[in-house]
Amino acid sequence: MIIIPAIDIKDGKCVRLAQGDFDRVTVYADDPVDMALLWAQKGAQLIHIVDLDGSVAGVPRNAGKILEISRKVQIPIQVGGGIRNRETIDYYLNLGIASVILGTAALKDEQFVRIAGRDYPGRIILGIDALEGKVAIRGWTQRTEATAIDLAKRYENCGLKAIVYTDIKRDGMQTGVNIEATGELAKEVNIPVIASGGVAAIADIEKLLAIKDCSIYGVIIGRALYTGAISLEEAINKSKNVSSRSLGDER
Repeated sequence: MIIIPAIDIKDGKCVRLAQGDFDRVTVYADDPVDMALLWAQKGAQLIHIVDLDGSVAGVPRNAGKILEISRKVQIPIQVGGGIRNRETIDYYLNLGIASVILGTAALKDEQFVRIAGRDYPGRIILGIDALEGKVAIRGWTQRTEATAIDLAKRYENCGLKAIVYTDIKRDGMQTGVNIEATGELAKEVNIPVIASGGVAAIADIEKLLAIKDCSIYGVIIGRALYTGAISLEEAINKSKNVSSRSLGDER
């Protein structure tokens, strides 16, 4: 299982939200590039970046900063937030971003996602953000009636790299990963699942590694790394103690 530090960008700064609430923002660094370099130095194999402003606007708002990160760190970057058309996908993937995350677009235009997966096999990630089991879109500001599992099943065998599954209620709260829902999703679909939301301690990583009948391919950690509740080096060492298939080198 790969450990993935998260960098959320709002107004050009590295921040964390509480439960996806844009009014509950904590700034952790004025320059997200500095954070990316730090996580790379500490052994990260992959960095997860979200353009929070873009997720609400529907178009990239922090692309310049994201591309700067890509140029300066020598590890793969996966990017989400405001990626809702082919032009944005092409833009990011042709300029060095390893993979892009489609969330709102996945619910609104199934054919668009299928074509992207076909044209960029292994570089498109499905982002599923759920609140009490129901998918939320547009930067978590709009809740739908679609379930996470139903949405994921639409895109099996479409060349997708992975699913990033985020429990909104736990995101940024350090209340623990939703092990049950994450494991259920991983068991129901044949797309690798990356857990996200609520990681609070090394115990959460141990619980993910211990899920039976399936493997969780990665876990995104945000606030717990920034507060020091989890050491990135310790988390990486813990994950390496269990043999699992890697998501691989994406560049």
